[in-house]
Amino acid sequence: MDNATARMRLESTLAELDRSIGVLGGDPQTVWDRSGADAGSTLTDTDRNRAMLDAARQQRSSVLAALKRMEDGSYGLCTDCGSPVPEGRLEARPEAARCVQCQSKRERRR
Repeated sequence: MDNATARMRLESTLAELDRSIGVLGGDPQTVWDRSGADAGSTLTDTDRNRAMLDAARQQRSSVLAALKRMEDGSYGLCTDCGSPVPEGRLEARPEAARCVQCQSKRERRR
């Protein structure tokens, strides 16, 4: 995938994430407008929304980092070992910062 296509996909993803973050962030007051009987589901909904919001923010950071790598010329190179990130990986996840091997090592350490 060429850099122009990757940039377009990253910018599109960024716009979608910004919209999602705006929706998920929503108006916290509306959560508390429910009756006391809904308290259990309110907490569950709040926890779910918080988890989705955290995931969206984390992905947004990854997309911004990928755009920065494009600017400095390091896009497509693994941030850990410097090897090229496989084309298929970048097509599936344009924000990918690591080759498959380094990403696997990172996930095992968690």
